Amino acid sequence: MSDKLIVALDLPDALSGLELASRLAETVSFYKIGLGMLTGGGLALARELKDDHGKRIFLDMKLFDIGATIEAAVRGLAQFDLDFLTVHGDPHVVRAAAQTKGEMKILAVTILTSLDRADLDAGLIREGDLPQIVQMRAARAFEAGADGVIASPQEAALIRALPEADGKLIVTPGVRPAGTDLDDQKRIMTPAQAIAAGADHVVVGRPVWRSPDPKAAAVAIQTELRSPQAMSPNH
Repeated sequence: MSDKLIVALDLPDALSGLELASRLAETVSFYKIGLGMLTGGGLALARELKDDHGKRIFLDMKLFDIGATIEAAVRGLAQFDLDFLTVHGDPHVVRAAAQTKGEMKILAVTILTSLDRADLDAGLIREGDLPQIVQMRAARAFEAGADGVIASPQEAALIRALPEADGKLIVTPGVRPAGTDLDDQKRIMTPAQAIAAGADHVVVGRPVWRSPDPKAAAVAIQTELRSPQAMSPNH
């Protein structure tokens, strides 16, 4: 059981998440809980999986606000003894989160994996090649104190090449096993390709929990992550 695989519990409520985690049992050690489950008992589920089942927890909140508010929010979340927490990669947000994170790792979101250049244009984001913008945002987040970044696997190698990335984490959503639906993801790779490109962890949700046999789907991904195709010179 490798913790390189993080299964996203993007389900309606904590009971559904706990049921899926029970089905996956010994095949998965790391789970992501995001905004979609926040009002459905997400924090309670995080604590139960952590305290009662010994799982690692990635709380995907993508926090963004003024510095004082970020400090307060992160301080409050740090009491839950979670492993990863996401904030937006703007330097002022990262710096504030780093002040009160405790033992949590702060992961900075670069550009969402569901976006492409047309989406950035619509949002009035600066012109330029999207991978280069992701790389620059990652570098600035590292300088501001981020423990790692969230980026698509297509940018993992560029980020890993940064001097600032030494000793830092790269976590990649937008990962799809071969033959599965892309859903709303636009910048994707397979799990093995993402690890080979320099990612430390891959986040997979719908291809696991939407599968007729979630445990078999998770086992297949774990097997792929141990394959020669997933070997990275950085790991």
